[in-house]
Order: sequence, then structure tokens, then C-alpha cells
Amino acid sequence: MMSIALPLTALIAFSGYTVSVMLQAEQSLIDFGISLMSRPDTAQVVIDLYLLASLAGIWMYKDARRRGQSGWSVVPYLLLTAVFVSVGPLLYLIVRGVRERQNAVEAIRED
Repeated sequence: MMSIALPLTALIAFSGYTVSVMLQAEQSLIDFGISLMSRPDTAQVVIDLYLLASLAGIWMYKDARRRGQSGWSVVPYLLLTAVFVSVGPLLYLIVRGVRERQNAVEAIRED
């Protein structure tokens, strides 16, 4: 059974920081992305980040299918990953961990 403590802590910390930064930002998220892609050094980091996000998306899809879920069940996580790269996979890990705990409790009750 997977612990949700680490992904939950990371999600709360990162989300809090993201909200704080977005409230202080002087430009929209789209303008920020465009400015990052306008320089080769920051574009390289963004490209690297989205390659990793793509790998995380593929993993989430395959993991959900292996667990008997529909491929469509990961769409919300993929959308979150497309905008806030870390949020989608972290939330997926948390939800998966909660489901595992619920299934374990149900299995114990059935015995």
C-alpha cells in the first residue's frame, strides 16, 4: 500500500507557492510561458519539463489501465499536468493511494 504523505506534502507546498506567485505576478500565465520560450536557455528548461510531464502522463495512463480503470479517468490529471506540470501526477498519486487504502479496508471487512 502506497503512502500518500510525500505526494500530499509536495502538492500542498507546491500549490501554496504557485498560488502565492500567481497572486503577485504582473503578467498572465500565457504571457509568462511565452516569455520563457523566447530565450534559448529558459526554453530548454521548459522543453525538458514538458518532456518529463509527457512521460508522467504516459505512466499515469498505463498505471490506470493496469488497475482496470478507463483511460479517460486520467484526463483531469493530464489537463492539470499540461498547465501546472507537477500538480497532475502528484494528485494522481494521492488519489491512487486513497483508493488503495479504501480497497484494503473493504477487503478486510469482507473477511
